[in-house]
Amino acid sequence: MSTKGDKTKKFICSEAYKLFAEKGFKEVTMQDICKRTELSRGGLYRHYENTAQIFSAIVSAMLADQEDEFSEKIRNNVRASEILDDVLNRYEEEMIDSGSSLSVAIYEYFSSPDISRGDDSILQQYLHSKKMWTELIEYGMCTKEFKTVEPAAVFDLIVFSYQGVRMYSRLMPVGRDIPRRITGQVRQLLLPERE
Repeated sequence: MSTKGDKTKKFICSEAYKLFAEKGFKEVTMQDICKRTELSRGGLYRHYENTAQIFSAIVSAMLADQEDEFSEKIRNNVRASEILDDVLNRYEEEMIDSGSSLSVAIYEYFSSPDISRGDDSILQQYLHSKKMWTELIEYGMCTKEFKTVEPAAVFDLIVFSYQGVRMYSRLMPVGRDIPRRITGQVRQLLLPERE
């Protein structure tokens, strides 16, 4: 595809992302995307056949863009506690930002019988994130910055708490106190008491 075509596809996905974040997956139509992008039906259908194809492209791009955000910092000997603070602070902001969350749309998309039978993107994202977090936690234990813990268990607490709050933030008001309590507990699990 041409560079112009690639740019158009990125633009479609960018605008569709906003719609999916606002309305969930099931409520977004190709007509909604035409209106948002100001593309004609033919212009949109030249690039994508349906909303599922667009959403799949968005999820695939998210997975491709999910770089191993910890490895480079670990290679550069950044303190494990500093890496942890950076990511937990970002997670706090993301947990209360319901407007950019695709949690509901992802749930709707992947709970569809047609999709759930053949697409393991969510599992792959989970496994990739688990690998990243395990590497960070093991690094922190090795440098004695973190307590000795079961990395997989701590990761599960982090990811499912994070995703749960992202989902609930779409359904009810979530203030800063909830994310702060969660990240505070993660810090207590990992960081030794300061003397």
